Parts: sequence; structure tokens; C-alpha cells
Amino acid sequence: MRYALRERPAKPESFSAFSDTLSALLLSRGVLTISDAEAFLSPDYDRHIHDPFLMRDMDRAVERLYKAVKSGERTVIFSDYDADGIPGAVVLHDAFKKIGYTNFENYIPHRHDEGFGLNLPAIEGFKERGATLLITIDCGIGNLDEVAHAQKLGMDVIVTDHHMPLSHGATGEAHETLPPAFAILNPKVEGCSYPEKMLCGSGVIFKLVQAFLKRHGAEFGVNPGWEKWLLDMVGIATLSDMVPLTGENRTLAYYGLKVLKKTPRAGLSKLFEKLRVKREHISEDDIGFTLTPRINAASRMGAPDAAFNLLSTEDEALAGAYADALEHVNNERKGTVASLVKEIRKALSERNIEDKQVIVIGNPLWRPSLLGLVANTLAEEYGKPAFLWGRDGDNKIKGSARSGGNASVLSIMQRAPEAFAHYGGHAASGGFEVADDAIHFLEEKLDKAAQGLAFAKDDARELVDAHISLEDVSWNLYREIEKLSPYGTGNPKPLFLIKGALVDSVKSFGKEGNHTEISFRDLNGRKVTAIQFFAPKESLPKHVAPQALIDLVVHLEKSTFKNYPELRLRIVDII
Repeated sequence: MRYALRERPAKPESFSAFSDTLSALLLSRGVLTISDAEAFLSPDYDRHIHDPFLMRDMDRAVERLYKAVKSGERTVIFSDYDADGIPGAVVLHDAFKKIGYTNFENYIPHRHDEGFGLNLPAIEGFKERGATLLITIDCGIGNLDEVAHAQKLGMDVIVTDHHMPLSHGATGEAHETLPPAFAILNPKVEGCSYPEKMLCGSGVIFKLVQAFLKRHGAEFGVNPGWEKWLLDMVGIATLSDMVPLTGENRTLAYYGLKVLKKTPRAGLSKLFEKLRVKREHISEDDIGFTLTPRINAASRMGAPDAAFNLLSTEDEALAGAYADALEHVNNERKGTVASLVKEIRKALSERNIEDKQVIVIGNPLWRPSLLGLVANTLAEEYGKPAFLWGRDGDNKIKGSARSGGNASVLSIMQRAPEAFAHYGGHAASGGFEVADDAIHFLEEKLDKAAQGLAFAKDDARELVDAHISLEDVSWNLYREIEKLSPYGTGNPKPLFLIKGALVDSVKSFGKEGNHTEISFRDLNGRKVTAIQFFAPKESLPKHVAPQALIDLVVHLEKSTFKNYPELRLRIVDII
């Protein structure tokens, strides 16, 4: 990877109260006016959370839900099984409990056996159990037939989703096709005037709860503002689903982390305790590296309720067992993925893949739900896009593709559309389905399609925010950049280039010695520590040794290990 210094726009006079560093970081993130800067640096719930009734169909959805609650109808909450859908399910579950509504069930589909979105057998089951209202979370916008069937069976359907609606018609003249639901809450639907188009699924269901309580909360004895306690779930989902952390999403994530730091949730408290995550110091990194993988592991391993139970329980006695169960599921997931990687490495060692542009491998016994994780590891390890396939619960061949920073997997699939029954995704990742009689030709077609495509690593230039020295590494600089947090899509962690850093020592740490700590000395003799996780000492470039001068790309971070705050560098790359 090559690096280039990001151009620094001229500092506006209105930014005079900000340091040059903070001004440059704001401008590079598209924050160009003082009003935008103030909103970005100081999110305010009352000012920056939009009126939920601006969303199309909100009034209709609120009144249908009110009718169901008042008359004691049976409602089904049908949510997706990922780290957006499950927290969203908890949001509505908790709101129902708060208003004393009990005639409902949460339903999370089995990822392997049922797949994404509504399905007819599940809907038949809801009817048998007397449901008259079905509310989807993070899914449903593409389920035209399933929604029609539910409506035919006497269930009103409220779709809450954030995915793009299906479209039909010629390119440039396409029109969206919506399911025949009673109400559709989705900011991406044509004609919806809601200002924030990039809400995650949990964000959309939160707007329904917000609207319901705004209009009817007093009747049920709910104090104004109670819904803020649900923002821990919305924050987790917003950070997990990688929606842009700008506008309303930034405010939701910002307050979500604040609520998480004092969350009364018994299950989360037990899990954080088990993982040695200090709740008062929880950050977006803790969500992304510890909580999100565990929520997703539950569905990948066929146990989505393990995540839902942990997040929703109020029972202190059960909380510990739920935390143990989720950790067990996650360890199973790790073990299964590690076994798959080992199995595939062995298979690839017996094949001639040196001249291949892509890795294509599959097995009918592999679960597609785990293959994205495996493909990511292989793509990075072999420096080629990886396409892996298995069979799902419907006996269909489905797979995942990961670029690993190499050629765009979407571009490859677009150059061989005849190879797939369905495909989709973007440059870094994708998914696909292949007919049984076409699977034997998949490798040949994808290898041919990848020929001539530019590999991203060959000519990529990643932009760094600033060139700093070891002397610049200080708490003052950290406090400046911390004002930009929480970080995520659309607001990446500031990246710094340090040249000619004098290495003092290099050592391994961690139970398996698979992490590395490099100590440096600045010109004043002060020690500056840098770490790199999952990079054994042996994997470092040969020139990294005591007394050497090296160039490196880093983030600044605060470690609170053993409750002692330490400023350190997180190594992104050694050049």
C-alpha cells in the first residue's frame, strides 16, 4: 500500500476557534461550515434527532399499532438475524414491555434454514398462533409475495426497513416496486421526505417507537424522553451496520455509547464483565471487535436467540448464563471458521493456484453463513479475491466473495453474470447463488472475468491525514482528535504518518505471543509505545529492529488496561 498526504484546504475564518489539526480533520470529512462543525462536535438529541412523523406512513403505522395495543391483538415482531436486526427487535420488545403490552412474540428466522427476510412457512405459523399484526425490522421491503400472503391471511403488515426497494423498468426509467403492506417505514422509499436517508434498521424501528410514545406515551404512563434508554441498542446497530456516521446517525451513535456506559441491561453487564470491557470506557472499537461479532455469531451458528436473550433479559440470575451461552456460541464459530480455513489451505496446497486470478472453492457440506469470514481470511492471505460456496437449508448453492483489498468482487461478477442465478454486493464483498449444473464452471468463468482487472493493491494510494513526529504524540493531540469520535463509515479514525522513528525495542505479547509491541524514543528520550494486534514479531519487515529508523502509519489511541490511562500508537502499516 502506498500513502499520500491528504490535501489541507484553507482554514475558514469561522474556524478560528479550532486548532489547525481539528480544522483540517473536519474539512476533510466534509464539515465545511461553523454550524455543521458545532453539530458534528457537539451532537444534541433535542436539536439533531428529526421528527419521526416526517417519515412516510408514520402516522398510519402509529395508529395501527395503537389499535393493536388497546384491543389486545396479537403482534409478531419479525426481525433480521444480524447485529442490526436483533438490537432492533430488542428496541420494540422493550417498548412493548414498558407500556404493559404483552400479547406479542419476537421471531428471528434461522439464518441457514430460512434465510433472509419473511418466508411463507413462518407466516403460516403466525396465523395459527392468532397474529393480526406483523411488524418487520431490518427486512421486508423486498418480500412482495410474503407480505401479500400475510395480508391475505388477515394480518396487517408494517414493514420497517432501510434497504433499497426492488425496482423494475429500463435503466434510468426504473420504478420501485413495494410490498402491499399496511404501512411501510423506510426513508429510502420514493416520496419519503424524512431527512436522514441512511438510518440502519434499528434506527427505523426506533423512529416508530419515538413517534408512538410522542403521541400516546402519556396514556401509558411513559415519561417524555424514556426512549433514550433504547439508544444503546440503536447505537450498537448503527455502529455494527456500518451506515455513515454523519447527520442523525452520528447523534444516535454518540448517545448510544453514552447510554451503553451506564446501561442497566443485566446481560450486557455480565458479558462486558466476562470480556473485561470496562463499561465506563466503552468505545466504538469495543462494539466492532467484541460485541458485533458475538451477535452475528449467534445467527451464523443457528442460535440467534442466544444474542436476543442476552440483550433483552432483565433477570440477573439468567444474565450470566446467557453471557456464557453467547460466548460458547462465539467460540464454536471461531473454531468452525479456523477448521474451514485449515481445510481450504490444505486443499489449495494441492492445487495449482499460482496462475489463478481468483480463489474459487466450495463444498456442499459448508454452511454459507460462515463463508464470508473464511473468504476474508483467504483473500488477505493469498492476495486474491476469494469466492467460497456451500449449500443452505433449501439445498441451494450459495456463497460469499471477499476482495481482501484486491480486485473488486462485484466487477468480477458483473463480467460473468451468466455464472450466477443471483449475485450482488460491492467492491469489497458480495454474495451469490449458483445453479447446480453451473457450479463446475464457476472457477473457469470467474478466473477469466478477473483477467485484466486492476488489483487495488497494485496502484492504491491511501490518504493519511497528517505527517507527525514522535514529539507530536501527546495527550493534547489525542484530545483534539477524540472530539471527532465516534468513528466509523464516513468518519474514519485519523491516520498519521510518522517518518524516521527510532526503534528502542521490539517484543511479543499476548497468551500466544501473536501481538507485537514496538517502543520508540523521541528526540527528547521520551518513550512512545506502539502496538499491532495479530501481527507476530516474526511477521514484521526485516528492517524493524532496535536502533533502526522506520516509517509507519498509525492511529492514536488511549488504552485503559488495568485502569491506567496510557497514550499509545496503533500500528496500521510499517512501510
